[in-house]
Amino acid sequence: QVQLVESGGGLVQAGGSLRLSCTASAGTFNTYSIAWFRQAPGKEREFVGSGSTGGSTYYADSMKGRLSISRDNAKTTAYLIMNSLKPEDTAVYYCAAHLLDTRRRYTREGYQYWGQGIQVTVSS
Repeated sequence: QVQLVESGGGLVQAGGSLRLSCTASAGTFNTYSIAWFRQAPGKEREFVGSGSTGGSTYYADSMKGRLSISRDNAKTTAYLIMNSLKPEDTAVYYCAAHLLDTRRRYTREGYQYWGQGIQVTVSS
């Protein structure tokens, strides 16, 4: 069982930047793809971006050009850096690990492990 813990969320002004971290408990972190999702009030959880073990990255069209995903396997930590934040980016952000099926890369069903989520609020 892998436990994921997100950190780095909070309140930021529109146009600002934020870095979220996702730290895994397991030593096999380097074998897992990592993804980020978000869920705004009253909306479905949606894909934000992901990074494979080989270094490939995938980003949601709504956030392309404004975010990057990286990882530090030695620290078993993944990062989501978001720039030029907008009020509509306000949501609870979740990290997920271990892609079960590449055909489901962009869906919550595609990942085995999940963090508890962290709030990101962007003020206008």
